[in-house]
Amino acid sequence: MPDIKDSDFYSHRIPSISQVIEELKELWGMALPITAMNLLVFIRAVVSVLFLGRLGSLELAGGALSIGFTNITGYSVLVGLASGLEPVCSQAYGSKNWDLLLLSLQRMILILFFAIIPISVLWINLENIMVFMGQDRNITAMAATYTLYSLPDLLTNTLLQPLRVFLRSQQVTKPMMWCSLVAVIFHVPLNYVLMVKMGWGVAGVAMASVVCNLNMLVLMVMYVWVSGRWEMRWTGGIGGVCGGIGPLLRLAVPSCLGICLEWWWYEIVTVMAGYLQNPTLAVAATGILIQTTSMMYTVPMALAGCVSARVGNELGAGKPYKAKLAAMVALGCAFFIGIINVTWTVILRDRWAGLFTKDDLVKALVASVLPIIGLCELGNCPQTTGCGILRGTARPVIGARINLGSFYFVGTPVAVGLAFGLKIGFSGLWFGLLSAQVACAVSILYVVLVRTDWEAEAMKARKLTSLEISSFNNEGVRDKTEEESKGLLMNGNGNMEMDDVL
Repeated sequence: MPDIKDSDFYSHRIPSISQVIEELKELWGMALPITAMNLLVFIRAVVSVLFLGRLGSLELAGGALSIGFTNITGYSVLVGLASGLEPVCSQAYGSKNWDLLLLSLQRMILILFFAIIPISVLWINLENIMVFMGQDRNITAMAATYTLYSLPDLLTNTLLQPLRVFLRSQQVTKPMMWCSLVAVIFHVPLNYVLMVKMGWGVAGVAMASVVCNLNMLVLMVMYVWVSGRWEMRWTGGIGGVCGGIGPLLRLAVPSCLGICLEWWWYEIVTVMAGYLQNPTLAVAATGILIQTTSMMYTVPMALAGCVSARVGNELGAGKPYKAKLAAMVALGCAFFIGIINVTWTVILRDRWAGLFTKDDLVKALVASVLPIIGLCELGNCPQTTGCGILRGTARPVIGARINLGSFYFVGTPVAVGLAFGLKIGFSGLWFGLLSAQVACAVSILYVVLVRTDWEAEAMKARKLTSLEISSFNNEGVRDKTEEESKGLLMNGNGNMEMDDVL
């Protein structure tokens, strides 16, 4: 009898219980460490906010403004672009194309390096931008200080984000969790030393976050080096690396848009809350709810990344129905997680806000909306997981289109219409989010469950991973044919295949 792990199964057969259990083990063996890592990163952000709060309300407001600005303009972009590596790396690993795996990592690092140049310009000019938009000058000055001292973090994330995808695509997740744990353990003493002992204030909190991420990166690089599993070399030379950047961007940009469009919508909700009848209460409650959704998002985000790797691995190995099984098991888990979120948000709705504030009015406002947030997660969990499946099949552009339509052509009009048009107020904003999540989940489930031909996706993966890496001749001269065929990957005849893959 063939090994469950190594064999695919026929399309007309229903997967056995043992196959489902085996897939659950594979998936959660990856997802649990990634979830723990995401929670540690979330805790690091909470620690930074707590230390900013100790400095005073002005410093807290400035830090919050800076964190929001850097998330929108920087971190979301880098995370989104790096996710474009998921289909290439996971499918290359499944097909044992080690050169493509390493070459793709190098190309993505180069892409992110160029991406941080305009991001850096934005960060340096944060104060001018915010003053132009009418923000308070004192708060803006604090935000500018925090952002300025966070600039080195852009360079760190240029290496850190692709490396995370690179390792996850090979099902290496526990080392990332331990590296994050060690780095976060030192985050509190770092904040204390830099902010309190050295008296650097807001700059000290920002620098502590930078050092924390740098520690994560150094520990991960040390693991890669010591483990000996990868030979870190400049594969294919500069020409080989640069030659495939354009086509890789065709995967990275839609992946980035799909992630950013959702992240940015939450910031838009915060802005809209400021225009309600009692903006102080609304914004405070929005802050608590966004922190809550961020915490709940750690599990589906981990699940999405891991199912992307599982689907890509199996497609790259030529096992379409194992890839389909991985997708179905992940979606089942996503619905279960969504049900858990609905349950606890209903049960704890009157107590949850008390962890963040003592203001009874804010607590009442949060309690009235928290069950809606739970329902949103019932849609968000399968939607996020479905986006991971689409990335694993090298179709991130579909996820980007769905997110654009759902959040901005469904969610935004519903939120504005209910909150301001029908005067429902604060809860109307979150009903807008609920409508967006429902539209998103239905659309993505339709694509994954109805419109996906798994055998065709396996054939596309074979084209993606069995092609030659573009190369240059020794004299550095390329003829017209080589120039036209330059791409992420080329087939034996030199014809670009990315259009077929996408």
